[in-house]
Amino acid sequence: MAVVWPLLILVMFGLSSTVRAADHEREYNVVPRNSLEPHATCSGHRVVPSHNRTWVPLNLPHGPCSPWSDAATPSVVDLHHQDQRRVDDIHRRLSGDVRGSQGSAKEPALCQQTEVQGVPTAPVNLGKEQKSQMSKQQSSQLSIDPAATGGRAGLPGVVQTMVLDTASDVPWVQCVPCPVPPCHPQTDTVYDPTRSSTYAAVPCNSPACTALGPYANGCVNNQCQYRVVYPDGSSSSGTYISDLLTLNPTNAIGGFQFGCSHVEQGRFDSRTAGIMALGGGPESLVSQTAATYGNAFSYCLPPTPSYKGFFLLGVPRVAASRYVVTPMLRPAQAPSTFHRVLLRAITVGGRRLDVPATVFAAGAVLDTRTVFTRLPPTAYQALRAAFRSSMGMYRPAPPKGAFDTCYDFTGVRNVRLPRIALVFDRNAAVELDPSGVLYNDCLAFVPNADDRMPGVLGNVQQRTIEVFFDVGGAAVGFRRGAC
Repeated sequence: MAVVWPLLILVMFGLSSTVRAADHEREYNVVPRNSLEPHATCSGHRVVPSHNRTWVPLNLPHGPCSPWSDAATPSVVDLHHQDQRRVDDIHRRLSGDVRGSQGSAKEPALCQQTEVQGVPTAPVNLGKEQKSQMSKQQSSQLSIDPAATGGRAGLPGVVQTMVLDTASDVPWVQCVPCPVPPCHPQTDTVYDPTRSSTYAAVPCNSPACTALGPYANGCVNNQCQYRVVYPDGSSSSGTYISDLLTLNPTNAIGGFQFGCSHVEQGRFDSRTAGIMALGGGPESLVSQTAATYGNAFSYCLPPTPSYKGFFLLGVPRVAASRYVVTPMLRPAQAPSTFHRVLLRAITVGGRRLDVPATVFAAGAVLDTRTVFTRLPPTAYQALRAAFRSSMGMYRPAPPKGAFDTCYDFTGVRNVRLPRIALVFDRNAAVELDPSGVLYNDCLAFVPNADDRMPGVLGNVQQRTIEVFFDVGGAAVGFRRGAC
């Protein structure tokens, strides 16, 4: 026995070390600090997208995969100001006060150009060139194409860089004539509907014009007019028209309806031509193509602007078992625009935060144009406390804008980050990528003003996760590590 005891002690000590290492791996990600920031060159797709006929690449602005890689990256303070306007507008519309977003006389606020700050974009081509105007310079059509590709050889039309917006209903682009001002200068060639053989104005007495509802803006020469107002007070208005929408060489949508913008208020970024609306209203791209593509779409935002993501119209060709799925919330009185889910809990390092379920009762809106996730303050405070406890080995840094939990990683090559997961209804647990936890060396979440306000799941927390919207089936799926 005198010989066996030391062996037993050694074996037990080794097992204890192995268990601790396994526990540590379950609780933390060890992340090279430089992996959370853009590199000098575009690395393309980290993961090859699934083989689906309708996918197109997309990118984040202000990085090497963007055609505007030389553009200045917005500050955290600027992004927070932009986000607050956006979130305030979502809360206002969900509370029933829709005047600010449905064509009221609200004056545009003085603001910076915010349309592509931190939000995903993809270009599009519109229409079909007339036989007498077959040169590339003369054609005007709309085809979805990522800003990162820089061109669409062989496809009809001029590329129009669009902001992807899951919380708006009416797609629109600037159209000729669109003098500057009141229109904004844009990098892309301005779409000219008169050069397209498939263009048509929507008549005032048509079902499509009637369906515009609060976005309708009268009638001019029997042509339906529209107007959309955004959170910062900026607006787009003009004629509601239809034309050919080309996704890629094998997919085109005839009679796609969208706003042909001739007048704007406020300021829009010159690097974008308009908005590609993906909301639940009848005017959105998803609703218009429901019969062909199953009233479904998905996207995956890359971890940094050094990589490309993808946008996909229709059901992904990926095994259903690779997604965790949660129901959509559809309160009877709420606007159909928003895609909402019910957050049930948050875990940090595998441990569930002690937050009452009632705190999350208002649900959460999935939004591509909100950058940072808004949580109920009670949930945020619990998350912050757990995160700070796990990050005690690092030097605190002063707050940055609305971020109150920041760190000084000077001299640190690898950061040990606690794993954070959002747990949705039906136990759909989604672990966030490290790029969705830290932003500019800060915890990338912001509290709402009140627990009664709905949460907003921003695009930073959605990075590397394919978010699949089964609008027809009223469900949302999440697949980690998709891009």
